[in-house]
Amino acid sequence: MKKEQTNSMKKIITLAFLFCTLSFFAQSRSYTIEGTLKSKSDASLLESATVHLEKLKDSSVVTYTISDKTGKFKLEGTTFDKELRLVASFVGYKSFTKKIVFDKKKIQLGTIELEDSGNLLDEVIVKSRAPITVKKDTLEFNVKSFKTKKDANVEDLLKKLPGVEVDEEGKITVNGKPVNKILVNGKPFFGDDPTITTRNLSKEIIEKVQITDTKTKSEAFTGEKGDAENQTINLTIKEENNKGYFGRVAGGKGTDDLYEFAGIVNRFNNNRRISFLGGGNNLNSPGFSFGEIQEMFGGNSFSVSSGGGFNVGGLSFGGGSGITTSQNFGATYADEFGKGFDVNGDYFYSNAESENESTRNRETILPDGTSFFTNSNSTSRTKNRNNRVNADFDIEIDSTLLVNIRPVFTRNTNESVNNQFEESSDESNNLINSSTSNNFREATANNFRNRFDVTKKFGSKGSFLKFNLRNQIDKTEVNTRFNSELEIFGTTPSTEIRNQIGDETTEFNSITTGLTYRLPIKAKKIFIDFKYDYRRDRRENERNTYDIDPVTSDQTFNTDLSTDFTFYNTRSTPSIDLTYRKDKWRFSFETGFVSRTLENSDGLRPNLSLKRTFNAIELSSNFNYRFSPKASMYTGYSLSNRPPQLNQLNPFTDISNPLNIITGNPALKPSNQNRLYFGFNNFNFQKGTGIYSYFSGSLTNNQVVSKSVIDNNLIRTTTYENVNGNYNLYGNVTYSKEVKLDTVRKIKFRASLGTGINKSVNFFNDVRYNSINRSLTPGLGFTFTWKDAFEIAPRYSVSRTRTDFDIDQFTDQDFTQHTLRIRTKTFVPKNLEWRNDIRYQYNPNVADGFQKSSWFWNATLAYSLLKDKATLSLKAYDLLNQNTNARRRATANYIEDSQSTVLSQYFMLSFSWKFNTLGTKRRQNTNFVIFD
Repeated sequence: MKKEQTNSMKKIITLAFLFCTLSFFAQSRSYTIEGTLKSKSDASLLESATVHLEKLKDSSVVTYTISDKTGKFKLEGTTFDKELRLVASFVGYKSFTKKIVFDKKKIQLGTIELEDSGNLLDEVIVKSRAPITVKKDTLEFNVKSFKTKKDANVEDLLKKLPGVEVDEEGKITVNGKPVNKILVNGKPFFGDDPTITTRNLSKEIIEKVQITDTKTKSEAFTGEKGDAENQTINLTIKEENNKGYFGRVAGGKGTDDLYEFAGIVNRFNNNRRISFLGGGNNLNSPGFSFGEIQEMFGGNSFSVSSGGGFNVGGLSFGGGSGITTSQNFGATYADEFGKGFDVNGDYFYSNAESENESTRNRETILPDGTSFFTNSNSTSRTKNRNNRVNADFDIEIDSTLLVNIRPVFTRNTNESVNNQFEESSDESNNLINSSTSNNFREATANNFRNRFDVTKKFGSKGSFLKFNLRNQIDKTEVNTRFNSELEIFGTTPSTEIRNQIGDETTEFNSITTGLTYRLPIKAKKIFIDFKYDYRRDRRENERNTYDIDPVTSDQTFNTDLSTDFTFYNTRSTPSIDLTYRKDKWRFSFETGFVSRTLENSDGLRPNLSLKRTFNAIELSSNFNYRFSPKASMYTGYSLSNRPPQLNQLNPFTDISNPLNIITGNPALKPSNQNRLYFGFNNFNFQKGTGIYSYFSGSLTNNQVVSKSVIDNNLIRTTTYENVNGNYNLYGNVTYSKEVKLDTVRKIKFRASLGTGINKSVNFFNDVRYNSINRSLTPGLGFTFTWKDAFEIAPRYSVSRTRTDFDIDQFTDQDFTQHTLRIRTKTFVPKNLEWRNDIRYQYNPNVADGFQKSSWFWNATLAYSLLKDKATLSLKAYDLLNQNTNARRRATANYIEDSQSTVLSQYFMLSFSWKFNTLGTKRRQNTNFVIFD
């Protein structure tokens, strides 16, 4: 049966590739248009002006480019049209238009002079038709210029923008840089989770997409440069679409009693925004697992290699591996109370229950060349309930003083039951030990965090004073019941039975303050920042364990398994930072002196109390250079100091796990890490080519590593040690190329190569050895799009890792994994959409008894009705019924194969309906862009 399925899949793939190849040969006109843009008033060359071609019929954009530093531009492509309109635009100038007749391949337009707009006010409203506008530090896209399907959301829109990539999890990158914040009209929408915004806001209400370096509110207020390694997207809503209701509700019923439902309702009234969302399912998904509305509520969690937990708004909705049933609810509110007083707040609730069964086989390699084998089986059930309230208050007292307050409260309750059986044997299959355990855990955790920032600006040269205060208060209470039996065989057999109950309380209190004063040496160019940071953490841990007599049920306090610790971590850091910035480049260098004190007091064992003080120098520097609006690079160096964790320093012996006894080492030293990184990004709008690269390396001295000894009964005793010489090298290069075959067909190629080298110094049974891990992950794919008809996107990658050891007793390891993914979309006939997501994985190194390869095929048929406001969809999950999450994990001294419960094949019929009253009273087609 599987052989027939594989042959069928090969036929499908072959036909798809033939379809793409044959379609390339349709006739079209190729062209090249060149020219130079100048200012008519002063003859200056206009860099970063936008030039685009649009259709005469509906003004839809065909292609576009950006002028270079000499004002020159070039438009290249193919088209079926005989005539198109050329539009050249630049901020502060009147647009230039000209009808282009394609009667020859190369068209020279010579010099084009743009006239001043005649409005020199600080803020002017200019009617703009440019698809892309480049400002000082902002890249802006005109949404009207990018065509999508009728019911597209913001994520669908972002996928159409040049230089923007969105993966299947919803993670966004712009020119290779990750997007870590999305705003709506400059304000957050449902907290800090970008996917809630991109997957639930309709594209039709958006006017512009603005992309800039990520900034804190204080940095934006003072005019500082932001985080050059991360990007922020701001979505501006059309003025006429900023008042009314919009949203979507949906539900589905499937085979095997599976179900899903979800809904989101939004009320926008100018500056006031109120939204509600909710959903539930038993499909391991926070909304809909795939298909027409697959991205609703933040993600698609099905995977051939994972169990299916998920996260929304910072809250965990899943329980790890297994099958999860969940319900969730959220609400958000944003408003402005008078001038300069902005309020944002949201609330999330989640409830998730998970069940899982897992199997693990592990081979542990000893330094003498022998091995032992451990097999385990476990079942678990977990229940999680989460509540989170988040608020954000911005108070701009005047143009020089900003106050920001951001409190967050979270409450979590958890119940879990875990049963496990484990046995270990030697190479001759002789049983060494076996254990069974049953563990019940009930926990409640409350967390409160608050951030208070004050920023005061002085004068016009960029001077300011910043003060911040952060505090955190956590309290966790846990009740447990634990039953276990450990049996040791061999020449000295023994049995240890535990029947215990316990309670544990952990409290954590932290306060952090910081003060920064900026002294401008040269206005807006050279600055010196004087900084001082102070942090004090206090953690209390009290664990009471009682042994229960199996006959009398009497309880006896167990001192060895109980704790009464109080930890203190105090850090004081004065530092100085020099910044030099110009239009195209920026450099900064910071150095600080770190003084840290770690202190531990033990209420049960006073002789184990300790106090350690560490002093160190920390350094950081970075350099950013923008070659052009298309290309930039960044590099940096840092020296950081990290102390050992208190549990690593504390000489307390933890015997809570009788198979792994852990003791801290009070003689540990802090680790010092030297890190160097470099990145380069280049995206050519006209040619559709992009290169994104990143390289980093780090060297760590005095790194804290585990030092374990295993005796003849396979009882592990672990402590910690400092080692020198650990290093990490990593590099990644991605190249993309988009070729427009004509006005309706295009193909986008993407090739990537990732590589890494890691050296680790390890201990095992008092033998010190080095291991070097090398990885290489090439990938290749393309996306062929036939507008409004068809899309296919195959991608293949292979991951190879090799680990070499410098002792003969360990065998070098070599692993390879192959992954093929093919996604297709068909949009004909009208109103019908057919999607397929086909994945193939092959793991040749997985042990016998575990599935080495699998085809994973999801499909959706969606039909639009009620004027595209409703959708009826039929979804099929794992059509070939081969879903697996078999994994192989290799470390310095063991190889482990594992497999656990996964969601199996099902079919589901779903219905969704969306509504929108935004702008119904005054629909307008005019597009306005406001320039500062």
